[in-house]
This record gives sequence, structure tokens and C-alpha cells, in this order.
Amino acid sequence: MVVAATGALVLALTSCSGSGDSGDVVELRFSWWGSDERHANLQEVIEVFEAENPGIRVSPDYTDWDAYWDRLATGVAADDAPDVIMQDESYLTEYADRGALADLSTLEGLDLSSLDPLVAESGMVDGALYGAPTGVNASAMLADPEAFAEAGVQMPDDTTWTWDDYVEISIEISEATDGEIVGTQGLTNENAFHIFVRQHGENLFDEDGEIAFTEQTLQAWYELTDRLLEGGGQPDASQSVEIAAGGPDQSVLATNTGATAHFWSNQLGAVAQASGRDIELLRFPGETENERTGTYFKPAMYYSVSAGTDHPQEAAGFVDFLLNSGEVGEIVLADLGLPANTQVREQIMSDLPEAETRGADFLADIEGEIVDGNPPPPVGSGEIVDINRRAYQEFSFGNLTAREAAEQFVSELRTAVDSGT
Repeated sequence: MVVAATGALVLALTSCSGSGDSGDVVELRFSWWGSDERHANLQEVIEVFEAENPGIRVSPDYTDWDAYWDRLATGVAADDAPDVIMQDESYLTEYADRGALADLSTLEGLDLSSLDPLVAESGMVDGALYGAPTGVNASAMLADPEAFAEAGVQMPDDTTWTWDDYVEISIEISEATDGEIVGTQGLTNENAFHIFVRQHGENLFDEDGEIAFTEQTLQAWYELTDRLLEGGGQPDASQSVEIAAGGPDQSVLATNTGATAHFWSNQLGAVAQASGRDIELLRFPGETENERTGTYFKPAMYYSVSAGTDHPQEAAGFVDFLLNSGEVGEIVLADLGLPANTQVREQIMSDLPEAETRGADFLADIEGEIVDGNPPPPVGSGEIVDINRRAYQEFSFGNLTAREAAEQFVSELRTAVDSGT
């Protein structure tokens, strides 16, 4: 069994550690972001690990997405980085180039042989492996059938619906319920825009790390929001800011106040649990409007090890446990994406709750429609989250036109990427 082998491996590492902590408990710090459910699950994982490895203590260091990157940047700058770090694709290259991450392929006690070959090397930067993928997921439109039923609106056919359909359906739901249920949370982040540009034959970045979409495409994207705001199909600007700050647990789906919202597929379980309803996964609108689809598979997130850790063997052993333990898989299930370890993935399939089983089925359904993946994002690309937030909020409050918002977004993103090179 995978978990038994992993525990034995880490115990062996602990007993022969060259970290200078002979006879003492080794202290590791593990950082991550996410929902309340993820926090609870990963703390349970830590308890299991510590029970099997009494020579190691793991201190949890977690927060929400927004605060996470400020805290990590401060810690790295102060030479106080966590030993084991959850990383995102947008920031992996940046932290690798800063010398903040260890090359996982050089660490003893970390077995990566069972990772899905489709994503196993996705954490490589300039020939070194700086991130081990936790799992795979895809961006999707989540929908609440009960909200549609309350509004008397039929659920869309996600194999054919268009962006015009999405806008019109959202407005129809809001109007039918006098605003008690909004049609959609809105197109608030860059992940959905990424699919939109791919549908138009563009991308966020090209192989050289250059911006690979036009201002005209981004303007068309903002104009969808303009129609939603004008028709009342999404919350107004002030409400949108408040909802976004609350994360998945405060989304319109989780609070039963909206019919659709876009999330990563691995977030289905958390959103469904918070809502108390059977939330469904839908393909994004527009997948059949143009010559190609825009959806892609993404490593959900990565585990990295700090280059400055005092305990590289123990940190590697903990990452090995996170990736290869069947018991970890049974606790976390698909919250970090369908496990990248294919053996663990197979082991947990029958244990997945209904929502996460549907997430796995959704990925299987769309796999044949995926055209390609994406080039590694350049250094500075992680700024896109804040850049988008500023432009989107200025636009939704009426301070910028769609064209002006697109110009601001592209200008700030180009500056961020250029300054990172």
C-alpha cells in the first residue's frame, strides 16, 4: 500500500537526517491557501503524518488566496520562507528564478514516478523541477439547478450555448426573481478570460513570455460584463467587490443567491457543500462558437520545497507523503484537483462524494475536446490577478469604459512582465 511505504520512507529519512537535529524533533512549516474545508483537511493530513513520524512536527501556515502571496513574498524576502510551499502556475517561474525553490529532482526521498505524465513535468523551469503537481483540474461554469427552477428558466445545453446565451439567460433569471437570485456572479477573474481568448485563437502569453491577446479581444470581454451590469444579470459593482473578497464560501452559489459562477473544477465539492445543493458543472459558453475550444487542463497547484530549508530531506519526505499516500488521498479527495498520482487517483475514485465524482466525470467528458495546453507563464505574470481586479473594478464602477479598461489592463500587464525579465 502506498501510504505504508511512504511512512517508512520518511521515518528512515528522519532517523538519518543530517540536519543537525539529532535527538530533537524536526520542525517544518507548510504553507497553503484555500477554503475552510481545505484548511481542515490539510490539518488532518498533518496529524496523520506526525502520528506516523513522531520525529517531525509540521506547523500549518494558511490563509486565503489574496493574503497568501503577500505573506509568501515577505517571508522569502526575509529569508523566512516555509519549508514546504503550495505554489501556483502563475508564480512558479518567478520564485524559481529568484532562487527561492529547491530542484525537487535533486532531493532524496521524493518519489515522482507515479505522477500522471500529462502534468508530471509541468513544474519544470529551465530544466529543473521546482513544483510537483498536486492534481489536475479545469475551469468550468458551476450552476445551481434549483436556482434555475425557482426562476422558471431552463438549464442551458453546455455543448452548444454561446456567450450571448449566457448573458441573456443571466438577465432572464434576475428579472424572473426580482433580483432575489442573480443570473451569474459575473466574469470577475482572468481564468475565465483565458478561456475566452483561447476560443478566439489567442492566449494570455506565448512561448517567449510575451502577451498573446489583443486589446480588442479584452474589450469584447469587458463588454459582456457591461451587458450583464446594465441588465441586472450579475451583482452590482459594490456587491461584486464584497462577494469576491469572501472567496468560494461567500459566492452567490454558496449563499443560494445566484444561478451560476465560474470556478475551478476541483472547487465543486467545497461550493456544493457550502450551498447545501447539488451544484452542476457546465462547459464554458462559446466552446463551439469559433474554430477551437478554449478549455484546458491545468495542474491544480504545486508542492515546492524552499531552497533555504534547514531540513531538505524531511521536507522532501513530507512532499512525498502528500503526493503518494493513499490515506492523504482519502482525506483530501479531489480538493487539490484529481490526484496527480495515478495510483492514488484510482484508489479514491469509489470514495469520492457525489460532487467530486461528477467533477472527475466532467474532466473525462471534456478531455477529447481539449486542443492544447499553455506555455509556462513568464515572471511577473502573477501580477495579472491584481491587474485584472483593478481594471475590472474601475470599469464596473463606471470609471472606465470597456476600451479604457482593456488599455489599462494590457499596459499594466506589459509593465509587470517586462519588469520581471
